[in-house]
Amino acid sequence: MRCTGLVHVYRVSGTDVAALRGADLYLAPGERIALLGPSGSGKSTLLGLVAGLLRPSAGTVLVDDLEVTGAGEAALHAYRAGTVGLMLQGVHGNLLPWADPVANVRHATAGRPGAGEEVLRLVGLHRERRAVERLTPSARQAVALAVALARRPRLLLVDEPTNMLTPADRDALLDAFVEATAGTTVLMVTHDEAVAARMERMVRMRDGRIAAEGVRESPFAVIGTDGSVPLPDRVLGHWPPGARVRVVEEDDGTLRLTREDPS
Repeated sequence: MRCTGLVHVYRVSGTDVAALRGADLYLAPGERIALLGPSGSGKSTLLGLVAGLLRPSAGTVLVDDLEVTGAGEAALHAYRAGTVGLMLQGVHGNLLPWADPVANVRHATAGRPGAGEEVLRLVGLHRERRAVERLTPSARQAVALAVALARRPRLLLVDEPTNMLTPADRDALLDAFVEATAGTTVLMVTHDEAVAARMERMVRMRDGRIAAEGVRESPFAVIGTDGSVPLPDRVLGHWPPGARVRVVEEDDGTLRLTREDPS
């Protein structure tokens, strides 16, 4: 999956609001990435664009050989039915509340057994006959994961899967998630650092752009398509937006930034 120069502008009360301002992101096959950032940083918007649920104002999303951002409705339907699995924020958009876990999974596969039932067995819900609306929040999230994986998607898009769970339930769901998604490419939106740490790579967003990424505790700033480099949060407190900075490349390849005295 490759996102290039994604811009998404929407209108609120007659005012244009930019949710994404040129976001670039690459996922290798089988890679699991956590997308972090404060509310309003563009995480869920990026997920919606990759899913083909939103159309960008500019930029492209390429998954395998499909340019998602320019695809017609028939191609997007086939894409979401085969390539992509969705686990949306909350479970109401993922599940049939009156049906039991197995019925939910088989609805996603047109009645055929599939990988989702393996996930239900993994979390001990394969014999549960109560409607999912009567289950605990943790159990409902586990069923939502099973539904998202029911057709064995190559790309799984997940939005805040643990935000309503206790730490113990969160960790149990994550154990099942990591085992069930082995070999699947995953893009997960989360606010929780403990959840993000279970993924292979952590990507941080700020103001609609990819600000930093790295493996576990080794973040790198990411140069945007316009050449901008986001500063770490701890530096922004002393070097506010609008500060004038001189950039000098040293002979050894090091970049030296010197803030010009405002006076």
